[in-house]
Amino acid sequence: MVRAKKAEASAVEKPTVIVTQVGSPIGREHDQRETLVGLGLNKIGRTRELEDTKAVRGMIAKVAHLLRVEAAE
Repeated sequence: MVRAKKAEASAVEKPTVIVTQVGSPIGREHDQRETLVGLGLNKIGRTRELEDTKAVRGMIAKVAHLLRVEAAE
């Protein structure tokens, strides 16, 4: 019965956000560069679909000036 609940929980789709890098990390603080890498970005034009969690939102807020964020459908 426990396994059935886990299967149901994983079947539920979690909200996501689409993040695109639009700014260069050149000349930025080291921690901002590392945050972009943590998001899976490191070149202008790269796009990732990420799970919408508090941790991801905090990372996005830190480098918001380098990103374009859209809600995924």
